[in-house]
Amino acid sequence: MLTLIVQITAEQLLREAKERELELLPPPPKQKITDQEELNDYKLRKRKSFEDNIRKNRTVISNWIKYAQWEESLKEIQRARSIYERALDVDHRNVTLWLKYAEIEMKSRQVNHARNIWDRAITILPRVNQFWYKYTYMEEMLGNIAGCRQVFERWMEWEPEEQAWHSYINFELRYKEVEKVKNWIKYARFEEKHGYIAHGRKVYERAVEFFGEEHVDENLFVAFARFEETQKEFERVRVIYKYALDRIPKHQAQELFKNYTMFEKKFGDRRGIEDVIVSKRRFQYEEEVKANPHNYDAWFDYLRLVESDADADTVRDVYERAIANIPPIQEKRHWRRYIYLWINYGLYEELEVKDPERTRQVYQACLELIPHKKFTFAKIWLLFAQFEIRQKNLQAARKIMGTAIGKCPKNKLLKGYIELELQLREFDRCRKLYEKYLEFTPENCTTWIKFAELETILGDIERARAIFELAIGQPRLDMPEVLWKSYIDFEIEQEEFENTRNLYKRLLQRTQHVKVWISYAKFELSVDGPDRLQKCRQIYEEANRSMRNCEEKEERLMLLESWRDFEKEFGTDSTRERVRKLLPEKVKKRRKLTAEDGSDAGWEEYYDYIFPEDAANQPNLKLLAMAKMWKKQQQSENDKTSDDGTLYS
Repeated sequence: MLTLIVQITAEQLLREAKERELELLPPPPKQKITDQEELNDYKLRKRKSFEDNIRKNRTVISNWIKYAQWEESLKEIQRARSIYERALDVDHRNVTLWLKYAEIEMKSRQVNHARNIWDRAITILPRVNQFWYKYTYMEEMLGNIAGCRQVFERWMEWEPEEQAWHSYINFELRYKEVEKVKNWIKYARFEEKHGYIAHGRKVYERAVEFFGEEHVDENLFVAFARFEETQKEFERVRVIYKYALDRIPKHQAQELFKNYTMFEKKFGDRRGIEDVIVSKRRFQYEEEVKANPHNYDAWFDYLRLVESDADADTVRDVYERAIANIPPIQEKRHWRRYIYLWINYGLYEELEVKDPERTRQVYQACLELIPHKKFTFAKIWLLFAQFEIRQKNLQAARKIMGTAIGKCPKNKLLKGYIELELQLREFDRCRKLYEKYLEFTPENCTTWIKFAELETILGDIERARAIFELAIGQPRLDMPEVLWKSYIDFEIEQEEFENTRNLYKRLLQRTQHVKVWISYAKFELSVDGPDRLQKCRQIYEEANRSMRNCEEKEERLMLLESWRDFEKEFGTDSTRERVRKLLPEKVKKRRKLTAEDGSDAGWEEYYDYIFPEDAANQPNLKLLAMAKMWKKQQQSENDKTSDDGTLYS
């Protein structure tokens, strides 16, 4: 007993001595750091102290945490991160270490780093609920609802305690994402797993009734159909899929379509598979036209589909819905695609349904709809008239075309009406239509030419010539060169060469274009006769004289080159030499350029042609010849000097 008292007294003495020693130790002096060098020295000493402590005992995690927190206080986040990583190498199962590590990343707003840490933590220690709570809280605070839900889903896979499930439910309630379908499906699968098939079917039926048509979910119907498929109830499966497809919005039923298609491929016949595909495409088109009723291309695709696989009433219904979407703006460019809906509708009624009366009603309704005072579509009028001809109702066809020309006379309508009468061999009507056409557009050269061609075909040459004479006498023409050429070709075909010469002369009074002269010369060359070469040469002579004052020197050169080619083939040496002397010299010149603001824009080089016949250019030619002679003389002197140097060496 005495010995025990002595031992206790000794312990107390030692404790008291230690406490007094600590009390006697003065506190460390406060350091005041004044410059960067002192700060660096301070950091070095502190880091050495922390590293020494870690080296003495690596397993004391508090030393690592203090070290990292000190670095964090200095805003040295990268160093703190490095310390935590080293600490995790020592003890990766320490919960406090992971929490502190993630905490500094969140404090420093390094969100992706924090996510990375939480992911590693829940992967290594999935049973530590604190990590999951912290991770989901962070994602929710950041507004990353989808990411938060994903973390909860990963957590639920580990089947945690009840409180975790409550947290998930509360999270979904906060964001009004109440997904009860999964619960119903789990309930039904539980019944099926334990062999209660009738109970499982009742659960699915109750679920469909519970959610109604407002909150239907494709996953419920897919699960229900698969349940019935395992029970070999194939008709019930089809009913479920069709019921679901009629009620679920098409963009939300992709998985449903996929499963329905797979089911029909496995257990259905060819017709069943086609029905699925057609239904899927029909629903897609319905969504497209619902989103944009004026998307006429979508309507065309939809109509093509229903025409191939539906009855006439269904097709008519789709056509009626399509044509009801009238373009909102009365401009022709907005109506171009729309009008083809009417055309296709009329052709469908005529060719497929073979209902002429309804076809007539379609065309009439379309023509009543078009604002003819602003624009019209000749195609509709012509198709309507051609339809009446196919119905052997010629009087109605002519009435339609007459109405068209009266309401909105245009080139395509008049041309179409003339072609119609030509096919019917009604030439007197064609003449009257051409007359009306030319009253409407007297400047249209093509119409004059076609009218003359008709009279030529009918053998009335004088009438055709009179039409050409009237045409060239018009004060304004859209393509006069084409008209004159047609008139000249007409006279050549009739072998009226004197008339042709007169036409060329009349044309040259109006224009001195080089192509007219060349064409005239080639015409004389083509006419058989003893003096054809002389006449051709005379035309070239006359053309050359008339074009001396022409500003377009390229055209004059073109004439001389054509003349040269003629002489090369048919002329003599003297005539060839004469034309050769008329050809110009090609010289390079410079001219000053002026900018738009009047300032100097520099110089540019260009090629000019100097014709020997031009008297004004004779001094230039003489000067040019002298320059060439001087250049030749200089070249010969240089060659001589070079030869002398070679001999001397």
